[in-house]
Amino acid sequence: MATDVEIAAMRRALELAARGRRSRNPQVGAVILDPSGQIIAEGWHHGAGTAHAEVDALSHLPAEDARGATAVVTLEPCNHRGRTGPCAEALIEAGVARVVYALDDPGEHEGGGGARLRSSGIDVEGGVLEADARALLDPWLTARRLGRPFVTIKWAQSLDGRAAAADGSSQWITGPAARADVHRRRSEADAIVVGTGTLVADDPALTARDGDALLPDQPVPVVIGATAVPEDARIHEHPHAPLVYATRDLDAVLDDLAERGLHRVFVEGGPTLASAFLAHGLADRILAYIAPTLLGGPRSALADIGVGAIADQRRLEIETIERLGDDLLVVAVPQAAVPRRPTTDSSGDAPSGRDAARAPDGPLTADDGSVRTRTAHPTPREGDSH
Repeated sequence: MATDVEIAAMRRALELAARGRRSRNPQVGAVILDPSGQIIAEGWHHGAGTAHAEVDALSHLPAEDARGATAVVTLEPCNHRGRTGPCAEALIEAGVARVVYALDDPGEHEGGGGARLRSSGIDVEGGVLEADARALLDPWLTARRLGRPFVTIKWAQSLDGRAAAADGSSQWITGPAARADVHRRRSEADAIVVGTGTLVADDPALTARDGDALLPDQPVPVVIGATAVPEDARIHEHPHAPLVYATRDLDAVLDDLAERGLHRVFVEGGPTLASAFLAHGLADRILAYIAPTLLGGPRSALADIGVGAIADQRRLEIETIERLGDDLLVVAVPQAAVPRRPTTDSSGDAPSGRDAARAPDGPLTADDGSVRTRTAHPTPREGDSH
């Protein structure tokens, strides 16, 4: 059983893990304790191809100081050689006496590090602050399990389910507190996705802001659709160059975003794009901001998602309901997302096979301007629909 000192060290290791670059590899932190329980080294994984957290921490120690020490790690030490060697072997060679970790590595090839350590006579304790580590790594774990990024779909609507008035105007449906919450959540995402219809109609900057100031973490802007991005679009002022995909193949887009290490995808592109993601099971969390207002008319928050009969309805599980000023935020998750293809190993070295999901055969809508192609290509401010 983990001691209070080891639990405190695990909290520190989780803080260190969050410093790591979001990439195709997991964010992992490590702390080395001497026999008296004092922290003598810290480390974290800085990105694909760099030293893993355990090795990074050990590199800050004279070799003799690691002997008899305890390594506290947020993810089970890997048992696989990719771009770097197995962390389990590095810990064995360093002479540590005990290893405490939070979460089992789900990788077929990388897992088993705990067993390898035990077989070498090292005392091993797993599952320490497992829920905290799982929360940190949820997007990466989803990518491993489903073979695609973790997708959050957000929309704002009136109480009667409309995303805009009859003339298309939508600013603003929700109030300042709800819009501030959206910006905070944007900053937690790796990529923010809109369709070309939303881009042309609203000219959004797709930045994450606190008032007029940019937040430190900015999602990469992503545009899906065939319509050219106007040269004077505010998206070109974004700190990150936009990625533009001239395709209707959402699975191909998610494949490419995953290859770029963008595992937290925030879809904010209006009813057409949101409906396309939902229709094909490409949603892991839904954020519905509901304002106490009535708009009537045809512009519903969602379009066709493939529900032809009540038996086909998409059931959700409510995670939370939160009041934001006069508005409500309902956070819900679809029941039982299904893996679509095998995943890569956590070293990022082995590309997986593909069994791609498709968007609908017909055009998404005239507003979206999307067309079917397999081409996805990158190109060299705020009209949010709230």
